[in-house]
Amino acid sequence: MKILVYGAGVLGSYLAHVLVQGGNDVTVLARGSRAEELSKDGLVVRHYFQRKTTVDKVKVIQTLQEDDSYDLIFVVMKYNDFPAVLPILAKNQSSNIVLVGNNPTADATEQELLENSLPDKKVAFGFQLSGGRREKGRMISVRGGGQMVLGSLNGPVPFKDLIDKAFAGVKYKIDYHEHIDAWLKSHIVPILVLSSVSYVKDNQFKHIAKDKKLLQQMIAAVDEGFKVMEAVGYTITPANQVDFFRHKRRLVYFFLKIYHRLPVAKMIDGSFVEIAHLHKAFDVWKRRANIATPNWNELEEAFTSKMVREAK
Repeated sequence: MKILVYGAGVLGSYLAHVLVQGGNDVTVLARGSRAEELSKDGLVVRHYFQRKTTVDKVKVIQTLQEDDSYDLIFVVMKYNDFPAVLPILAKNQSSNIVLVGNNPTADATEQELLENSLPDKKVAFGFQLSGGRREKGRMISVRGGGQMVLGSLNGPVPFKDLIDKAFAGVKYKIDYHEHIDAWLKSHIVPILVLSSVSYVKDNQFKHIAKDKKLLQQMIAAVDEGFKVMEAVGYTITPANQVDFFRHKRRLVYFFLKIYHRLPVAKMIDGSFVEIAHLHKAFDVWKRRANIATPNWNELEEAFTSKMVREAK
């Protein structure tokens, strides 16, 4: 199958590697030094837990032309980058698009893409359960097994057969979710809390692990985030995470304490510009909910204050 991976960061690189291993004809869209790196050295991925390095040869393009045609396009990028890419996708003749990454406003994203597309488009949303960081000449992929949560906003994924074919024969699981919009919305609650604290504390994870008050505040903030979702009528999925943060706080506390002590915590980079945009999306829900969220507000204010200071 002819597949384009639009985006060559950590997640896009690992996804491209998987698709190459599946025997697909894979092209990666990258720009600047990253495009040069891929063309010269290939797709170099260091698999952190698996303790191996893979090198794959892929085709590299720097722009997507209107008449370029692919069976599948996976757009793997940050939430704040999607708006710039949607017009390009709309003009391209390829039909089957999977938007991969954080997206609390998936319905608006899909509507904008479909309204401006000349060819008929079929859209799905996905989230790859992995992380990592970029190092010179390679990407570090942090994962257990390979997996993506994937779904359509309106019923079954219309091109499921193509996705299944693309991943046939590789150790990578596609977890089709009936309510992907709810999954994506629910996911950003813990992501915002953990990422905000990491940024404010300069990724000093061992210090975070020792700060009992901060860990307890993080747990309370996640609970407040879920209460906001409940107040505005959004379904939280998986539903058991609410019970986990709300009624098993001691267990969550020790989980967070251990996680922030592990070396792997340092191996996962986050985009704090993306986190700022996700906060803006969540603030819309928070205003609608009109409930008290003191712990969430304190963490968000600390995050925003640091962003402002560093922007000066």
